[in-house]
Amino acid sequence: MMGKLTAEAIVDKALEIGDGEGLEAVTIRRLATDLGVTPMALYWHFKNKEQLLVGMADHLIAGFAPAAGDDRPWQEQLHDLTLGLIRVLRRYPCAKNLLEQVDQTAVPSFLAVWDRALGLAHSAGFGYEESCLITKYLLQSAISIADAPVHFRPGRTPEEIAELQRVKRLSLQTLPPGTYPHLVAMAGPMVEGMSEEFYDSFGVELVLGGITALAARR
Repeated sequence: MMGKLTAEAIVDKALEIGDGEGLEAVTIRRLATDLGVTPMALYWHFKNKEQLLVGMADHLIAGFAPAAGDDRPWQEQLHDLTLGLIRVLRRYPCAKNLLEQVDQTAVPSFLAVWDRALGLAHSAGFGYEESCLITKYLLQSAISIADAPVHFRPGRTPEEIAELQRVKRLSLQTLPPGTYPHLVAMAGPMVEGMSEEFYDSFGVELVLGGITALAARR
């Protein structure tokens, strides 16, 4: 590897491997080989795999900076916060698995998003316990929404993905229609999905609709 080895360069390469082959392929030895350095060179920046995963999680969310508060209604701000997080996470197929494997409270950029969400929930009239639950559900929903179109990509070609979708679609279409009429009828969109824009916006509106309804009862 040319030039000085930086933590950012290590994390970039780790995310590249994780996106292409899955997180299990991300090891110190593999990174050292790909970067053309010894494993000890990586330990100067990350003492172990756990620290590396936290660094990866922080890096992928760092591209999303929560906007400062403004005069818009809390619903609009929370909507933009959630949708913005989804679009950042969507860039990384390994994002969901990564965030599930790390202690999210150890990821500074994730804490910034979470703190902003907590403030918005509290401003809507929810108490501390309710705000904590609302933001946990909301952030987990954002992670899951971002993952849905990409979770099957690592290590697979477009042709392999198309074949997986075909097999899943057929498995639903061949169910007994008298027993599962709706699964059979909707097998196509259930498996092959829809546009990312519609998928994301509908998911955020669905979750925020529940939060808004609860807030109106306060």
